[in-house]
Amino acid sequence: MPAPRIILIDNDKARLQHFSSVIQFLEYKSIVLEIEDIIREVSLLDNTLAIFIGDSLVDKVKPLKKLFKVSSHIPVILLINKGNSSSIPAVLQQGVTLIQEWPVTYTELMDSFQLLQPRIQAPLVRNDLKLNCALSGDSPMIKEVCSLVSQVAQSDATVLILGESGTGKELVARALHNESPRRDKPFVPVNCGAIPADLLESELFGHEKGAFTGALGTRKGRFEMAEGGTLFLDEIGDMPLAMQVKLLRVLQERTFERVGGMETVHCNVRIVSATHRDIEAAIDKDLFRQDLFYRLNVFPIEVPALREHPQDILILIQDLIARQKLAVEKRIHFSAEALKVLMTYQWPGNVRELANLIERLTIIKPGGLIEVQDLPKKLNQSVRPLELSGDFDALLSRYAESMVGDEVREYNLQLLESGIVLKDYLAAVEVSLIKQALESSNGVVAHAAKKLNMRRTTLVEKLKKFNL
Repeated sequence: MPAPRIILIDNDKARLQHFSSVIQFLEYKSIVLEIEDIIREVSLLDNTLAIFIGDSLVDKVKPLKKLFKVSSHIPVILLINKGNSSSIPAVLQQGVTLIQEWPVTYTELMDSFQLLQPRIQAPLVRNDLKLNCALSGDSPMIKEVCSLVSQVAQSDATVLILGESGTGKELVARALHNESPRRDKPFVPVNCGAIPADLLESELFGHEKGAFTGALGTRKGRFEMAEGGTLFLDEIGDMPLAMQVKLLRVLQERTFERVGGMETVHCNVRIVSATHRDIEAAIDKDLFRQDLFYRLNVFPIEVPALREHPQDILILIQDLIARQKLAVEKRIHFSAEALKVLMTYQWPGNVRELANLIERLTIIKPGGLIEVQDLPKKLNQSVRPLELSGDFDALLSRYAESMVGDEVREYNLQLLESGIVLKDYLAAVEVSLIKQALESSNGVVAHAAKKLNMRRTTLVEKLKKFNL
């Protein structure tokens, strides 16, 4: 069976070429077609994951409507240049599955694919960004978390996520839900530590009219809201003992009553809980029920603190900058010295602290080069600096190459102030162009060599050199 592919339809040749590179970067197979080709030969849609069309085709309303009709079972994404959304006819906005602004970053495109699930299968994931569990990183610890998520997602086992505040426990919970058979049903989060004890029961189970002062009508609780889906009980370690007893009953019997009600309500939800507390220590102090802990701790997943995998900080920085959806010229960059400080800091606030720092620096110095003196003083006064594992220079090289890669994809070839490894960068560009030439030539080396204006034997040598 041929590999699944993505169809690209666009009259904007520059955008088409760049987007083809993005799709190739994501390790998808892409093919460029015309609307009329698909309408004339519907079999071209076989084994297609998604169709991307450009806003250069908005005047082709009738052909597009026919395309929507024959491709109704395939997600259709409209690529529009930033600021052009108001010029898109309503009939097209209604016909497409999603509208995606261009230029598009890696993270934005992945977010779009997440929204299209389960209608579109997940891409082949790059090793340095494990999107199946939404945690960025390439360290063994992050890979282990991702592996556990994949193992347990298909079951209905109760999961307990452990880890310090700011490590991304809710991201893991959402990934569990998104990969599970319950993905089409609600994901309902509840912060058990943020709701007053006397209101938590009503929040979870709902209440009947007149159950207490202010209960002016019947209200569904979070269990009913999550019916068929996943209920995420965050900071379960802060739940009062009285509520722990009631939660234990729901876990055992899968039934409950609303506050002030007599009717027994049956529930079908998957429970995923999380805490930053040491639950076993809380059990010893009679602050948490041991029987409830056993019910919750069927499948534990521990999310590591950021200081335990500092080699992932460079990947996280790229991801956090991309998520801000800023124009290229406003994105900050870090000097090698500043990056080394970030990688040796203890990060007591974990990824949340890093995200806040990136946002603050973007506001203070948009588009600038962040030097050591631009960082908060506490980062340079870490009580116990971490020892960097691995080759810092290699990590730095990968960071510089990746950041420049983002610039290329967004039409900006300016040299980063922090510098790049020119040899590695040029090799990456050469590999990308060779792959594009081969793709557009259906793998015929002679034709690809002609497009690259080189001898066939030279291209063959480069294919061997780059192991293509």
